[in-house]
Amino acid sequence: MVAAGAFNHPISLQPFGQWSLRVVCGVAALANSQAIGCTPRLASQPAKTAARPLRDRKQALTSPPLPPLFTALPLQDDLFGTPPAPPAAPPASGPADAVPAKRGQGLKVRPAPQDDALHALAQALPPQLRMGTSSWTYPAWNGLVWDAVYEAPQLSKQGLAAYAAHPLLRTVSLDRNFYRPLTVSQYQRYAEQVPEDFRFVVKAPSLVTDALVRTEDGRGREPNPAFLNPELALREFVEPALEGLGSKVGALVFQISPLPMALLDRMPQVLEQLRTLLQALPALASRAPDGVIVVEVRDPEWLTPEFASVLRNAGATYCLGLHPKLPPLADQLPLLRALWPTPLVCRWNLNAVHGPYGYEDAEKRYAPYDRLHDLDPATHEALAKVIVGITGRGQNAYITISNHAEGCAPLTVQRLAQHVRARLNPAIPDQGTALE
Repeated sequence: MVAAGAFNHPISLQPFGQWSLRVVCGVAALANSQAIGCTPRLASQPAKTAARPLRDRKQALTSPPLPPLFTALPLQDDLFGTPPAPPAAPPASGPADAVPAKRGQGLKVRPAPQDDALHALAQALPPQLRMGTSSWTYPAWNGLVWDAVYEAPQLSKQGLAAYAAHPLLRTVSLDRNFYRPLTVSQYQRYAEQVPEDFRFVVKAPSLVTDALVRTEDGRGREPNPAFLNPELALREFVEPALEGLGSKVGALVFQISPLPMALLDRMPQVLEQLRTLLQALPALASRAPDGVIVVEVRDPEWLTPEFASVLRNAGATYCLGLHPKLPPLADQLPLLRALWPTPLVCRWNLNAVHGPYGYEDAEKRYAPYDRLHDLDPATHEALAKVIVGITGRGQNAYITISNHAEGCAPLTVQRLAQHVRARLNPAIPDQGTALE
């Protein structure tokens, strides 16, 4: 770890180039790292291309401008070798056309049966890789995750054990904690429903990570006096999660909501608040050996050497955020290099076709989340490349995927698993699975 006083000169908040990345952050960039990307293929159902009405003038910025850091730091092409041809795209629909009959509310949720091909796919993945979805309470996953249709309240209470029985789903994001902090007993009930090697990704409550107090429709009302408060973060988030989940803690994620312009203009002050919070948190290793503290952001202004220094000095890491508000995945990798060695934490939140304010559009297009709509093969290939590189060096990887990524999170997980397997062993042909 780099000590806080390891630098011989003041650090400005200007984005850095290749040389200053290595000096300022005190680490060498990953050797032989490479640029990520591939030519997208047409999805089974074409992405929307018609212009959408703007909700405000900001929505026109569908691609956030990159700080010079990301344009000045070229990546090399030889770390992972020449990528194999991507697997064939799965059909747009799920595995079953007929909808099973609803089960009674009193019956326990049972997992969908999975075929040998899916189990073989899971066995081919690195053991350090844990993939999953954002929550699990979707009735339309019948035939994919559940054996029948269950109502969302029943899935919320009884569905986690069936979810964790799926061979590819070895983590899940507890997003509900963002809206209201969970109690120790609630965490314990979750931990009791999953196998020993299952790990949770947990979002910190918004009362700590949002700079604004918001109205019910999400509009900022006034400054939040508890923003990045260390005592609240410890009492309402970190300690309950550690006590309730124990060794099943994977990533504790502080997802910092978009900052108001007044704070974006005072980033040194915000970074000092973040530094104070992170350094007040306990080390996780003794209670959660696979646990890691993670910071996720929504503003590209965060992605500077000062931010990397704050994370590294606190033993925290950065969450790759696959969201239209942020630069593409490949352009976020310099931050991971500055923190290396580090686990990989990635949350795939929203398909870029919807723009930075497109959650409502995605919900309308993708609900009830039973099939793929807007395939994103370039992101699959880019993310698979990073997963293979990082897990190949013994680091854990936690990947959680929203239904808003492509339309159906379990099918996107399967698709990503196929890309990872193809990179690990391109000689194995992709034969598909029952999820397709």
